[in-house]
Amino acid sequence: MASAKQKPVYSKVSVKSQTVLPREVRERLKIKPGDRLRYVFDEGGVRIERGSSAEGEDPFATFSEWSSEIDDAAYGDL
Repeated sequence: MASAKQKPVYSKVSVKSQTVLPREVRERLKIKPGDRLRYVFDEGGVRIERGSSAEGEDPFATFSEWSSEIDDAAYGDL
């Protein structure tokens, strides 16, 4: 949480649902180009953490919008 001395930082979401992480966030999490982020949902909202590629995540989970019956029928035999 932000302390009384820390003011909040903001970023804007583009029409492509992309955003730039503010410098303060990148520095605090030590994030460099190519690093992974993890979004953790809890009762307070969403927390952004530095991710790890060794967490056993599904590398294709990002493409869940392509997971439909039509896609399965078209590409299921590949």
